[in-house]
Amino acid sequence: MTNKVAFLGPAGTFTEIAARAFLPDAKRMPYKDIPSTLHALEKNQVDAAVVPLENTIEGSVNISLDYLIHKHDFPIIGEVAIPIAQHLLVHPAVNDLHDIDTVYSHPHAIAQCHEFITGELDEVEQKFATSTAQAAREVSENEHTNIAAIANELAAEKYGLKVIQENIHDFTNNHTRFVLVSPNDVAPSFLKANEQHSKTKVVVTLPSDFSGALHQVLSAFAWRKLNLTKIESRPTKTGLGNYFFIIDVEHAYDEVLLPGALEELKALGCETRVLGTYPSLFVQVKERSL
Repeated sequence: MTNKVAFLGPAGTFTEIAARAFLPDAKRMPYKDIPSTLHALEKNQVDAAVVPLENTIEGSVNISLDYLIHKHDFPIIGEVAIPIAQHLLVHPAVNDLHDIDTVYSHPHAIAQCHEFITGELDEVEQKFATSTAQAAREVSENEHTNIAAIANELAAEKYGLKVIQENIHDFTNNHTRFVLVSPNDVAPSFLKANEQHSKTKVVVTLPSDFSGALHQVLSAFAWRKLNLTKIESRPTKTGLGNYFFIIDVEHAYDEVLLPGALEELKALGCETRVLGTYPSLFVQVKERSL
């Protein structure tokens, strides 16, 4: 049984909702940012950690990827995608949008609500927080009532704020993927029961930049009929223009196909690393169920 799971805090973040979806019986431990969340797992303060990895609108959460690749060696053991509903939260005394002069939230949340902000709050100042829930907490603790936060319904409930405008996100089909990382076998039973929906995340570093190099990498998966659902590049941080590739394979790590593909890549001179092989699910959750 997993006793403690770290998440990006404070209480009321979408990451806490994901942590609850992963491990409903675990004690949820909030941390101030993504590096601190993973550092807590490294220091054995918790048994597992949950971090966001990708959003429908804003794409990859690069700080999560970079820390999982460069700073830590924790395997990904599960992934859930949950719907993201952004609301505009204010002090209970505020009744009109025109009373607001500052909008406070995580940069991704503000970007996800660009059309609403430019259309309804074009003149307001935008300030960034480390999480949507942190923004809600700051608004609740601020003596000025003209500050609004973009966050979820759970944050409104936890910090005594009023939802003055619901569903202000630009796109209705907005989801975020969250991953559960742990050196221990703490994957919940509902994930293990859905292993047919598995993926394997692989990091590939090319031996050098030459014509056709990436084509050779992709061919190792293609002729084995391994479907790639995503491929992206990230800097190796060793020099300008040096990149590696992060590849999502729609297949669990088996005894034949994926090992064979990685051996072929090694024969080409590539460096490879498996970040995890894990079930990947879409989960519908109710914010108020926490």
